[in-house]
Amino acid sequence: MTLKTQVITVFGGTGFLGRHIIWQLAKTGATIRVATRNPHRAYFLRPAGTVGQIVPVGCNIHDDKSVATVMQGADFAINLVGILNEKGRSTFKRVHVEAAARIAQQAKFANVKLLVHVSALGTGADAPSAYARSKAAGEDAVIHAFSRSVVLRPSVVFGPEDDFFNKFASIARKSPALPLIGGGKTKFQPVYVGDIAKAVEHIIADPDTAKYDGHIFELAGPETYSFRQLMQTLTSFTRQDVALVNLPVPLAKLVGLFAGFLPKPPLTVDQVRSLGRDSVAGAGSAGLAALSVEPTALESILPSYLSQYWPGGKFAGARQAG
Repeated sequence: MTLKTQVITVFGGTGFLGRHIIWQLAKTGATIRVATRNPHRAYFLRPAGTVGQIVPVGCNIHDDKSVATVMQGADFAINLVGILNEKGRSTFKRVHVEAAARIAQQAKFANVKLLVHVSALGTGADAPSAYARSKAAGEDAVIHAFSRSVVLRPSVVFGPEDDFFNKFASIARKSPALPLIGGGKTKFQPVYVGDIAKAVEHIIADPDTAKYDGHIFELAGPETYSFRQLMQTLTSFTRQDVALVNLPVPLAKLVGLFAGFLPKPPLTVDQVRSLGRDSVAGAGSAGLAALSVEPTALESILPSYLSQYWPGGKFAGARQAG
């Protein structure tokens, strides 16, 4: 199906994953509404399309009328809104459950063809972390409110500007050691941000979008790594000489308790709990392959953006050679 005449409303489009999805969808010629609290923050996305193709619009996801307004006339909707830490009124329940349900309800009222709801691997009512439990509750709320919804559950997402590898590489630049909570045994299947963007495009461009109603896809990369292995890979590509130190869970929770009071906490108690469950695709689950996307290897992408953390800078080797 051609998307040139289609209108897609994207919630959470200014984030890391959102910008890559919008860049991918812009190639199709579709008109993209970027629903955000502050439209000015989305202006950087406009050059990805032709004049008037990418339109930032103001929206309060906690208000029915506001969500209904940006949904009006849309053919598709994508919900990427999510938070990693609770702060004030911005709670997991309010963002991941209530706002997600509101978006799904308004998508139903607007008669959109399909709502793509992005969640996360490791969700479940029995998950150890409040974050993961709220993500599971959000999935249920979305499917209940609007049956024409599809859920995508990615593992940890990597790519330029990611919040995972860049975060730990930045810590390693300032610290002589990286902590391995609980020994670093938690498993992940890192998935490339560009692969998720292609998966979303595949779903929306499919002429038979009805076949995705109520389905869940677990998006993961081709290899499984322990957290320790990921940190070893990270320091290898960044050439950082740092130690990997085991951090017992009780001590990690204590650190998270105090760090949680910071404006942008590097670690919270709930994040420590999140590491109690692996972020890997379930056996037999539908994933990228079912969406005609070949998973990209971690090692083929990381060097392209982690070289900025080399001691002495990205071009240190070139200067030494000269």
